[in-house]
Amino acid sequence: MRRLLAMLVLAAVLPAGTAVAENVRFPSVAVGSAAAGPEIGGWLYRPRGAGPFPTIVLAHTCGGVSPHTDVWGKLLSGWGYVTVAPDSFGPRGEKAVCTKPGVITSTMRVADVAGALDFLSAQPFVIKDRIGLIGHSHGGGTTVRAVQKPFGLAGRGLRAGVAYYPPCFPQFDRDVDVPLLILTGDRDDWTPADNCRRLQAAGFARPELVGAVYYPNAYHSFDSQAPDRIVPGGGGKSHRLAYDPAAAPDAEARTKALFEKYLR
Repeated sequence: MRRLLAMLVLAAVLPAGTAVAENVRFPSVAVGSAAAGPEIGGWLYRPRGAGPFPTIVLAHTCGGVSPHTDVWGKLLSGWGYVTVAPDSFGPRGEKAVCTKPGVITSTMRVADVAGALDFLSAQPFVIKDRIGLIGHSHGGGTTVRAVQKPFGLAGRGLRAGVAYYPPCFPQFDRDVDVPLLILTGDRDDWTPADNCRRLQAAGFARPELVGAVYYPNAYHSFDSQAPDRIVPGGGGKSHRLAYDPAAAPDAEARTKALFEKYLR
């Protein structure tokens, strides 16, 4: 919550015309095997103009809502999408879960995505059946899980998803129901790309809906323009995070193209 308040204070002093975050709240909604969570806070980014606009739900990393979330919220709204970034951790009493895998799961966060879809569909400035989903790392896993048919989010307006360097689980994630793009790096030592290859090899129920790009030199968090760093993960392990100047713009272009195809 302190990070959210800090970003809202920053928004107040940004130049006119810059997309800024508004604080919103909505229920977490039970869908499929995902139980309803607590009331969710989030950031809402709106393009300039009256709309109506297509919309995107932005699922944060294991680090929670952060400057990385704000960068993507502004980018997506700059592309012309109303964007909501739910805070899945704060209402559950966590700031981050990078060193505590399993405390908050991707399935738990699907309920937050469902709530965000319902919230967006109720707004007069959105196109109700043109909603996308994008997530990074933990949020990427949330994206892969949320597009599974048993959750029924296509019926709530979800039309496409993009998952950056997600954990992939063949036993859970094969029943994809809406177009999904997976973007990951072969040097990722946190959410290894080979797990997504195994998911592909296991076979999707509708393989025509799924695309995957494996960047040969990319590490985890390859889209984040931050210095190379080593960060702690679960089980006492450490992981390298590094920006990739080749993978990042290519992934961004593919993301933009996918959303233009399915949300416009």
